[in-house]
Amino acid sequence: MPLGLLALALGGFGIGLTGFGIVGLLPEIAAGFHVSEPVAGYLVSGYALSVALGAIALTVAITRFDRKKVLLSLMVLFIAGNLISALAPVYSVLLLGRIVAALCHGAFFSVGAVVAAGLVAENRRAGAISLMFGGLTVANVLGVPLGTFLGQQLGWRSTFWAVTIIGLVALAGIAALVPPAPAPEGTSVRGELAAFRRPQVWISAAVSVLAFGSVIGGYTYIAFILTEVGHFAATTVPWLLVLFGAGTFVGNFAGGKAADRALNRTLTTLLALLAVVLAGFALTAGNKAMTVVALTLMGTIGLATAPGLQLRTMRHAQDAPTLASGVNIAAFNIGNAIGAWLGGLALGAGFGYVSPLWVGAALAVAGLAVLGVGSLRPRQARTGNAPAATAH
Repeated sequence: MPLGLLALALGGFGIGLTGFGIVGLLPEIAAGFHVSEPVAGYLVSGYALSVALGAIALTVAITRFDRKKVLLSLMVLFIAGNLISALAPVYSVLLLGRIVAALCHGAFFSVGAVVAAGLVAENRRAGAISLMFGGLTVANVLGVPLGTFLGQQLGWRSTFWAVTIIGLVALAGIAALVPPAPAPEGTSVRGELAAFRRPQVWISAAVSVLAFGSVIGGYTYIAFILTEVGHFAATTVPWLLVLFGAGTFVGNFAGGKAADRALNRTLTTLLALLAVVLAGFALTAGNKAMTVVALTLMGTIGLATAPGLQLRTMRHAQDAPTLASGVNIAAFNIGNAIGAWLGGLALGAGFGYVSPLWVGAALAVAGLAVLGVGSLRPRQARTGNAPAATAH
């Protein structure tokens, strides 16, 4: 295994920790800056919006440059954003720091996925992407408890100082272990944009929106489901969420290995299983044992789709993988926002606490249908397009 993949995974861990680690510290931050809890929540929602923006805008700006130098520059931006947050004298400066750090999030994963795939043989590329994303899934498992614990013991600023140090170590690792990765000859923004004339690129992005919307549609309101339907004590919720996070960690790696063997078949199977698990969860949420199983499977199967979805986009845009990869990262985050919004609509309409799970199941079925259409297109018309022919 190339050591450069570990450096990329460490960078992903630091970025993921920035995204997730602040969630448990919002009450302390709100009290410290004398702002309401909804205003403190902008530190999370503002971050997510900046991720989607940076995934496209920054990727467009840096598409012609050596990808190693781009990754190093993005890590510098990430470090700067966390330094601003750690030193913020007022709430608005903290929000600015969050936005600065978030801008590099999407671009780092879009460029990093291309670099990771280039470090290994073609039949191991989804596995390499899953290893880089592994840092993000570890942060998903550990980010909230570690960030919350550190912030509660030493003050919320200590969490940002810790992430800044991780960023510095990742910067050194990338500099030392990732080989130069010049952009292909003739790479241009216009050339990269040309890939978006291919329907399969848009189909891949649509499936990503629906797949991640499916998972997040249910997960956003999971605390209500666990306490109001499952009758778990509120104090057990963080530990139950660790099960979800552990599932994402396992699913990410297993999904990458499976996608390397049979990409479309793996994605089809996973989306079908995701719909079944979410529907089953909705039907059995009152049973504690079934809830524990369903919550773990929800994380495992949901995140198992990520490496394959990223690889599918890159295969259908082989001559312009960087921007396409960035758009797919943005699609993940757009799916997160849509899933949470639709789940909230169902909940607000009075359909019950498990209604977000039914929304998630419906989105998974929709993703399965879109993927089915995309899988049929190459068979209906063999146009000689290499990316389309290799996506099975």
